[in-house]
Amino acid sequence: MTNWELSVDDLPDPVPQSGQALTRVLACGICGSDLHVLQHGAQQIALRDELAAENPPDPLSPQPFEADQPVVMGHEFCCEVVELGPGCENLAVGDVVVSMPGAFDATGVHAIGYSNRYPGGYGELLVVSDLLALKVPSGLPARAAALTEPLAVGAHAVAKSGIGSSDAAVVLGCGPVGLAVIADLAARGVGPIVASDYSPARRRLAEHVGAHEVVDPGQEHVMAAWRRVDGIRPVVIFEAVGVPGMLEACMRMAPKGTRITVVGVCLETDSVRPAIGIFKELAIQFVLGYEPHEFAGSLLAIAEGKVDLGPLVTSTVDIDGVPQAFSDLAHPDDHVKILVEP
Repeated sequence: MTNWELSVDDLPDPVPQSGQALTRVLACGICGSDLHVLQHGAQQIALRDELAAENPPDPLSPQPFEADQPVVMGHEFCCEVVELGPGCENLAVGDVVVSMPGAFDATGVHAIGYSNRYPGGYGELLVVSDLLALKVPSGLPARAAALTEPLAVGAHAVAKSGIGSSDAAVVLGCGPVGLAVIADLAARGVGPIVASDYSPARRRLAEHVGAHEVVDPGQEHVMAAWRRVDGIRPVVIFEAVGVPGMLEACMRMAPKGTRITVVGVCLETDSVRPAIGIFKELAIQFVLGYEPHEFAGSLLAIAEGKVDLGPLVTSTVDIDGVPQAFSDLAHPDDHVKILVEP
């Protein structure tokens, strides 16, 4: 990506530094965040600069990338170690690994896939940090392991929501993030889980990963469905759509005292009426990313078969097919998760 446009180019191979390993990409999921960046990246950078001017610098924040320089996206990857830099003690050549998409060097922290310095998984080679990489259990296919990162996003959202076994869950949006939320809720034994999406294909996937009731919002309001199947337990609402208007819609539909967890990333300006939240005494939790233990736990859940996200993968492409795959993902009935296999 350069200047918010995709292209297929040849770039110099990355070189591992101290504590880093060079890897060959086996599979990398195309994330909805990457699609959003192409559409709203300029606004995101403007917001980043605005916040940086108003807040003390955070040494753990990733170094910003320059949009007019090449960025190889892709942060949901599984790869094979082909070369070790000095000081690597965790990895060996031939290891198949996944990793949180971060890299550390003398210049600071870098987000793999959103960096001019560290290319992501929509390429043949990438560099990972020795201490962040996790070895994939023997026998787990690369396609399954590559789903660790999106599952971790869902696991983090569920953890931050504070939901318990005595609560019910409503999930708005059954794209990859919403499905990851549902899968983690089901693995924790939360129920009932009521999910809503316009796409019949995504509703079927929601049932597959653990939703107890799925509805077409054009036919039945999701809160009506919740009242039909339960309506008694306290409910936690997960907003996994990420478009303007959804947050206020959640506030309007929520019963008094509801906790709302916002996991859908809306990069556009939105507005809400605070009085709705005040009158109902709502609690709103915004979430981003995941913690290291959540990432590791997601890999383990996939490897042990506690979560089956395999049906989310609706297609695979090579590097040349990435631009078309971005276009194809705009059709939710056709695709949910496309993997890049260089």
